[in-house]
Amino acid sequence: MNYSAADPKFVADLAALLPPDSLRNPEPRYLEESRGRFLGGGGVLALPRSVDEVSIIMRTCHAAGVPVVPYGGGTGLVGGQIMPGHAQPVILSLERMSAIRSINGASNVIVAEAGCILADVQAAADAEGRLFPLSLAAQGTARIGGNLSTNAGGLNVLRYGNARDLCLGLEVVLPNGEIWHGLSELRKDNTGYDLKNLMIGAEGTLGVITAASLKLFSKPVAHETAFLVVPDPEAAIGLLALARAQLGEAVSAFELIHSRSLEFLSEAFPDLRQPFEERPEWSVLMEVGLSKALVGQDVLEVLFGEALERELVTDGVVASSEGQRQAFWSLRETIPAANKIVGSISSHDVSIPIERIPAFIEKGTQAVAAFEGLRVNCFGHLGDGNLHFNVFPPAGENKSDYSHLQSEVKVAVHDVVHEFGGSFSAEHGVGRLKVDDLARYGDPVKLAMMRAIKNTIDPKGIMNPGAMFSN
Repeated sequence: MNYSAADPKFVADLAALLPPDSLRNPEPRYLEESRGRFLGGGGVLALPRSVDEVSIIMRTCHAAGVPVVPYGGGTGLVGGQIMPGHAQPVILSLERMSAIRSINGASNVIVAEAGCILADVQAAADAEGRLFPLSLAAQGTARIGGNLSTNAGGLNVLRYGNARDLCLGLEVVLPNGEIWHGLSELRKDNTGYDLKNLMIGAEGTLGVITAASLKLFSKPVAHETAFLVVPDPEAAIGLLALARAQLGEAVSAFELIHSRSLEFLSEAFPDLRQPFEERPEWSVLMEVGLSKALVGQDVLEVLFGEALERELVTDGVVASSEGQRQAFWSLRETIPAANKIVGSISSHDVSIPIERIPAFIEKGTQAVAAFEGLRVNCFGHLGDGNLHFNVFPPAGENKSDYSHLQSEVKVAVHDVVHEFGGSFSAEHGVGRLKVDDLARYGDPVKLAMMRAIKNTIDPKGIMNPGAMFSN
């Protein structure tokens, strides 16, 4: 499509409709993706303070045909927050809309504006004696609007679901500036199309989420956390089944970790203490959120004993203090930072039917082995079938010497994912990085339906051009 630029005249006209200091030149962080894969071409940064100001911005952009790039915390990993090239969009940051509008412990609902940092939503819930369970490594900077726009997952999906499962209602500004007042707090509302879930995961291509009503939960009375050594991924799946049989929904998290993750952690953060003297080939980090009925029963000790008898585990450490529990999770959440330091050639956020994960890992690793010397680091949320299957250069070599292989490696891995009935995007979204993958692996009827929805809600195509769909 042909777009108009946010040129000086447009900026002056828009500024006249908004309070002072609502527009400014974007700083570099609004134009650079964290891994340097996407660079923006400029434009103007809009910083509204209210939904009405967002409406003014959208209405003006719609009339002029100026593209809009919604911007949350900038932590996305698929380029959804950066419009590359020479376009001059309005970069619409919700960072000033960061209020907790209300919180109700009795009905277990919190209403937060889209610019609210995830950790602040968690803290507000905690102050009320409640839990907002969405948890991920970037929670100190990620904003709730971006979490919803990408349908973020994280560590607690196994028990509580992803962002879509945690949302009751939305307030959204449409491309033409109209406001959808959908901040429902109802758990049941069977009155038509599920527009909320249409907007969640749309990555800013259909409208701008400005606020959300979110589910809260009772906090577990206590936690038990353990690092367990397993012989292989198949044993890990057996352990997960055993844990669910014994503990049901109390199992909050179940993370599979390959030895290469621990190797990279040693390289990047040598002072970070690891739980085992000898690095295991495969291990599981699992956590159980205990109710009053389970407190004091040493549930993980009991689980470990039975798993040992069944040869599902060979060793393990149960956290004996809150400090050790936090150290275990710090280690897990530092893996992405270690990966970044080592430097991946191609990173893959995939989901696979759980029972097929061992076969996928074997075949996916074989596919990478065709590129001589490349290494795989496989880790992730085994409990919901989401793996991070990342490919790195040979030991001691730089990723820049292998960057020309990125596209070939990605296709090789994603072809195997598709063969096993999986998804090439489990929790990071499509953005601009995976547009070709959506076209390659997506069901044609689904893609046609998506385009029809996009063309109806955003006929001028101004919402986040290039994300999810090619221009």
